[in-house]
Amino acid sequence: MDVDALTSSGILGERREVGRPQNDLGQEDFLRLMVAQLQNQDPFNPMENGEFLAQIAQFTTATGVNELQAAFNRFQETMAGDQSLRAAALVDRTVVVESRIGRLNEDAPLAGSVDLPRSVDNMKVQIFTPSGELVREMALGPQSMGEVRFEWDGIDRNGKSVSPGQYEVRATTEFMGETIELRTLMSARVDSVQLSSDGRSPTLDLEGIGSVRLSDVRQIM
Repeated sequence: MDVDALTSSGILGERREVGRPQNDLGQEDFLRLMVAQLQNQDPFNPMENGEFLAQIAQFTTATGVNELQAAFNRFQETMAGDQSLRAAALVDRTVVVESRIGRLNEDAPLAGSVDLPRSVDNMKVQIFTPSGELVREMALGPQSMGEVRFEWDGIDRNGKSVSPGQYEVRATTEFMGETIELRTLMSARVDSVQLSSDGRSPTLDLEGIGSVRLSDVRQIM
């Protein structure tokens, strides 16, 4: 179908909606074009049923894709609003994220857990200062697969209390003479939330850890 030719001939021009681009074919326009095409076809060379059905199928598919895209956009907007509400409600709550950084407070220990993909015969957790100095080593022995929680009370390897602040946590195990580093999950308080205007996941500012995405939160405590 030639949209421009039929528009200039008057078949579509009078009924086209104001503001719609000239080459923008709506559903009613398509049906009028189909009727006009059938009325003006060569009686000695009529349109075959297959061609007619192919045109209908092509338009139906395009319409369905546009409606699906519009529905998806509405769903995305709804999900973004829901994420923002959920994120805002987390301020002052404690969450768990994958991190090697934790904070020791005056009134609370540095708490976290180790994510074990399999059972191990020996596991240890080491605490380091930001400059890389070893402060404390905790031998946790054999552990089963899953999350193994630990806490550090701020006592160093000499039995003295250290200053509150940010520390690095490393969890390891020995397997066939090789040291394997394990993933650590740290608990931290949500200080504030940064909402995104482009549909991306909101960002949480965690005490002692920094900024993480809401989608990276493993647990809310």
